[in-house]
Amino acid sequence: MIYNFNLGIGWASSGVEYAQIYRARMFRNIGVDAKFVFTDMFPSENMEHMTKNIGFLDSEVIWLYTFFTDFKTAPVTYTLSDLEKTFTDLNYTKTREGKICRYVFGGSNNFYTAYMVNDHDDFVHRVELVSNGFLIRKDYFTYGRVYSEYYAPLDNKAHLYHRRFFNENGSVAYEEIIDDDRVMYKFKDKMLCSKEEFVGYMVAQLHLTKDDVVLIDRSTDIGQSILMNCKPARVGTVVHADHFSEKETNEDYILWNNFYEYEYEFNMHKHIDFYICSTQAQSDLMIQQFEKYYGMTPCVYTIPVGSLPELKYPKEGRKPFSLITASRLASEKHVDWICKAVIQARSEVPELSLDIYGVGGEREKLETIIRDNNASDYIHLMGQHDLSEVYQNYEAYIAGSTSEGFGLTLMEAVGGGLPIVGFDVRYGNPTFIRNGENGYLISLPEEDKDKIEALRKGIVDLFKQDLEHCHSVSYEVAGDFLTSNVQEKWREAVC
Repeated sequence: MIYNFNLGIGWASSGVEYAQIYRARMFRNIGVDAKFVFTDMFPSENMEHMTKNIGFLDSEVIWLYTFFTDFKTAPVTYTLSDLEKTFTDLNYTKTREGKICRYVFGGSNNFYTAYMVNDHDDFVHRVELVSNGFLIRKDYFTYGRVYSEYYAPLDNKAHLYHRRFFNENGSVAYEEIIDDDRVMYKFKDKMLCSKEEFVGYMVAQLHLTKDDVVLIDRSTDIGQSILMNCKPARVGTVVHADHFSEKETNEDYILWNNFYEYEYEFNMHKHIDFYICSTQAQSDLMIQQFEKYYGMTPCVYTIPVGSLPELKYPKEGRKPFSLITASRLASEKHVDWICKAVIQARSEVPELSLDIYGVGGEREKLETIIRDNNASDYIHLMGQHDLSEVYQNYEAYIAGSTSEGFGLTLMEAVGGGLPIVGFDVRYGNPTFIRNGENGYLISLPEEDKDKIEALRKGIVDLFKQDLEHCHSVSYEVAGDFLTSNVQEKWREAVC
């Protein structure tokens, strides 16, 4: 069994969770059993809805807090009717507005507020109980009551002091005692004095063997507990971002990226069996740095965070002089630079067009650039789309990001045969661009205006190339990322 450890998941998941779901599909394809463990609390949502939304199977998901109960990972099926059967006082009024249903009982300010999964079904995610105007309890449900939170008034606020987790039959599985940031976990036969001990106890109860593998995706606050309790299983760390700070690194000292707690996992290299990077460039650099600063050579596997089921070819030819870019419309993606570069490049490539796929906070800024430059005829904001049948209809891809650990859209672009114009920055662009053959790796200037000019020149130079040759080179690059090849890399690492 492979156990993958992460912290949380959301409706708008990060690259870590998307990397995990790609991995889950790889494991299914090669017939390897895997579990994905999430260790954060999820009071505002049922975690199953979010894991299913991204593509996990319920049988693949373990939530730390229900691990010690007999509740299974499941959608919410508990209903308002089920809730009403528990009322001892049948004298109440009921009102509902959207996702919120309110039950008001007799007495002084006594009511229940039920929060529904959506605004049209009767499925109850949680219920807040108020007595005499004070919040005293919250109950959380899936197909039964999974846990309850208990509150007391303190400084005119509801103060959480206790959680009780239940089995399916209503018996108490264990309890969490809370004093601000301090927690204790009470079982029938033991007390655990921190979240770290709690995680460690969970890992110990997996009863891992030498045939099992533990993959750590995020180690913040849980890495030490995992390492102390996971042997004799093999342990791997998945590197999801640039692993060090270049500005703070010199000949004598390296500063690891501690946002992902890499410093701890790298310092503990004697207890880590292997590391996984998504690009060969990062793997090579990590090995060089371990040899330089630690005097040892780690085992590092290069396994892409995504894969291509097949190469995509245009059915009716590519749109001439067309560019595509796809990303979140966020400042760090620098889509504004791309727009300005395309506007300037039109003087030399008059038929040039750009379609921008994605959503985000920068949309209004981009709309202003397009409007102020009368560019709406050839620069289009396309919104969010499934691009699996889109890339191959364009002639080239352009990226403005100055940091891309891997770049799923870059992989998908070469899978559609697209050459790429992008900056020569770690690690994604050099992985997919063979400079001068299927696009251009552009040196990154200091000033923004110079970056825009560099992108402009790259666009113009690209459309002077033999694009048919560029397309063939991109397809050649993409071959390494076919699902069949990525599956074999995973098989080598974990089997």
